[in-house]
Amino acid sequence: MNEDTIKKPRIGLFVTCLVDLFRPSVGFASVRLLEEAGCTVEVPMAQTCCGQPAYNSGDREDAAAIARQTIEAFEEFDYVVAPSGSCAGMLKKHYPSLLKGTSYEKRAEAFSAKVHELVSFLVDVLGATSVAAAGKGGSVTYHDSCSGLRELGIREQPRKLLNSIEGVEIREMENADVCCGFGGTFCVKYPDISNKIVEEKTACIEATGAQTLLAGDLGCLMNMAGKLHRQGSPIKVRHVAEVLAGMEDDTPAIGGGGR
Repeated sequence: MNEDTIKKPRIGLFVTCLVDLFRPSVGFASVRLLEEAGCTVEVPMAQTCCGQPAYNSGDREDAAAIARQTIEAFEEFDYVVAPSGSCAGMLKKHYPSLLKGTSYEKRAEAFSAKVHELVSFLVDVLGATSVAAAGKGGSVTYHDSCSGLRELGIREQPRKLLNSIEGVEIREMENADVCCGFGGTFCVKYPDISNKIVEEKTACIEATGAQTLLAGDLGCLMNMAGKLHRQGSPIKVRHVAEVLAGMEDDTPAIGGGGR
């Protein structure tokens, strides 16, 4: 191992369930962005869910078991990075309280200190002001997901990197920081309320006239893409990492919209 390799931050990529099952391209885009930024990236095979569905449903016992497994799988890395504000929020903000008073308390605190959402890690930790493999440009609008915005303070970071791409025009939507109606198990428990919320969100999205909707959480994106597709909207929907990594030509838009 040469000196340059030793100096590279060693990243454990927390892929997330939705990325693994529905949108692997987001994982590949994350690896590309991190490697272009000078990191060494590994994907621990022992990882599973972050535990958020169990945690939000009140099943603290299973959530704690998942938390212990996740900590063990990622403990050796310099940083833990996830392409999701929701999952990163669970790992960073809730693991310490979940495992407080147990033998994992100190380990959970050390683990949470090195957890970051992908784009905020690039900007806030690595100091990135632009991306090496930029997308094709065009007009985009950005949805600020609830967990990323409120738990992790992610708002300006994705916009900063998007503005570094030549030809990208960000068209801010009204109520960009309002929930899309997904909310994990919320949309299953309260489908009528969820549908009303996403209807209001898609109206704001369409009012911008943007060609593409971007966000940093796949759950939100799938929810909004599904509604836009059912409404016959031509707006394409993508994870922000795919655009920052210049991977628009590699995969169709989420939900089949805009094709």
